Amino acid sequence: MDDRTGGGEASHEAAVSGTEGTGPGAGAGTPGGGGGVPEPDRAGEPVGDVYDWFRRGGRLLAQGHPAAAEQLLARAAAAEPHSRSIRETLARAQFDAGSYAAALENFRAVALADPSDDYAQFGWGVAAARLGDFETSAEHLALAVAMRPETDHYRAALRQTRATLAARAGAFGPLLPGAPGYLEPPEASEGPSSLPPGGREDRGGTDPGGADGRGPDPGTNE
Repeated sequence: MDDRTGGGEASHEAAVSGTEGTGPGAGAGTPGGGGGVPEPDRAGEPVGDVYDWFRRGGRLLAQGHPAAAEQLLARAAAAEPHSRSIRETLARAQFDAGSYAAALENFRAVALADPSDDYAQFGWGVAAARLGDFETSAEHLALAVAMRPETDHYRAALRQTRATLAARAGAFGPLLPGAPGYLEPPEASEGPSSLPPGGREDRGGTDPGGADGRGPDPGTNE
């Protein structure tokens, strides 16, 4: 996912390809350190609070370590289940780690909580495509494009999904204008291997600890 993967809970904190990851490297256990997975305390829980986990997870994602990011973000989401910022960033990490079904469920939850969240609709669409459900993919990618028609990676993903639907329909004869999946003329484009940056951060910042799941904006970029 491209340009939203890194925005505020208005819709993207670090996200949706703002896929940022950081390796489980140095700085473990230090809130401002290298972005590695923090050492657990005696109870087996990472040190720090929910916001620390969220920020560290975002850094790991930005540095290209989605699996490590997922560990911290899953803990943060369990502690703050109503935070759309955390859940969306977790979904991005899951997508980049190849856990498409889990990513879809989290993008879906964010989109259902806020249907105007274009990045969540985009994430839902690309995750559905990875799972082979191109009809659902086209539906949610079209919503994302309608909300942000200027976003190139939204349009590219929608073209690819529609081209796939058209190719499938073509097995039963020419696909006519107006038919589901018809696209004129489709441009060849590849789906994102990782979600672009453009999460809730792009929308202005969110605090995972707030009553509505919004709080300080963590930054993320693809």
